[in-house]
Amino acid sequence: MKDKYDFSKGKRGRVLPPEPEPEGKTRITIRLDHDIVDRFFRMAEESGGTAGYQTLINAALREYLDGKVPKFEETLRRIIREELKSRRRLSGDSVKLPRRRNLTPGAAGRTSKSA
Repeated sequence: MKDKYDFSKGKRGRVLPPEPEPEGKTRITIRLDHDIVDRFFRMAEESGGTAGYQTLINAALREYLDGKVPKFEETLRRIIREELKSRRRLSGDSVKLPRRRNLTPGAAGRTSKSA
């Protein structure tokens, strides 16, 4: 090793040219919770290397934005329907739920009189 090096002709900046961006992809910096990243890492490991964690995150975001992820209300309604069906089967009789009355505002308490 030399005691002194001459950097007078050196240039600042990258030593290597930047890698070309894949078609249709954008490099960003994002901060995610540790547990979320760990979960996607585990999913990537379980896939046996067929999908990387970033690919899985991208797929999850795409499903959400495309509306393929079940909505909370739809899921809750499905669970309630399943529970009601299983209770009917267990009890052997049909469970009737009270009917919801459609009242227009101010109609509560009014009765119709027939002449």
